[in-house]
Amino acid sequence: MNQGIKNIIFDLGGVILNLSVERTHQAFAALSGLPIAEIKSRVHHGPFFHDYERGLITDAEFRDHLRKTLQVNVNDNELDTAWNAMLLDIPPERFALLEKLKQTYRLFLLSNTNEIHRQFFNKIVTNTSGKPGIDYYFHQAYFSHLLNISKPDVAIYQQVLNDHNLIPHETVFLDDNPDNIAGAARAGLQTFFVQHPNHIFDFFA
Repeated sequence: MNQGIKNIIFDLGGVILNLSVERTHQAFAALSGLPIAEIKSRVHHGPFFHDYERGLITDAEFRDHLRKTLQVNVNDNELDTAWNAMLLDIPPERFALLEKLKQTYRLFLLSNTNEIHRQFFNKIVTNTSGKPGIDYYFHQAYFSHLLNISKPDVAIYQQVLNDHNLIPHETVFLDDNPDNIAGAARAGLQTFFVQHPNHIFDFFA
């Protein structure tokens, strides 16, 4: 890592939290009886999910949209369980890395997410580490649905920089999505593209 780095901004899913979107596709298929190929086509069609992660759609509207899209009559808990199936685990060694880094660097989280997921991954954090939620590990956590903007919009990176008077070239951003990496670069940040689950350990070795 560049010796001039003073601030680190982490993505969450695919960087700290293990993900499997396929698990949610399988859960939706089990609820609806539709083939997975059909699930992928229906669920990811149009701007709806992007609007949801920007907080432009409520949880209730999101669930109603899923019921209509999947043609199912199931309760909120069943839908949430299927939607959250993609959120797996956070290995303890990643918590340990964050705690170590926080002693030297200013640490931030910047995640495109939604309220149903946020509640669930905070439970994962508590069950694994005993801490109250993912925010504990950072000087501040930023979530797209609470900001009404999302990566890779340059404005979301700029907000983190402005809020804490961070100098872009002293700040590195880690993400597993190339588009989000490109957005951060446009904001002047140093970047690291996370290509596999434990890639962050290589970066900080």
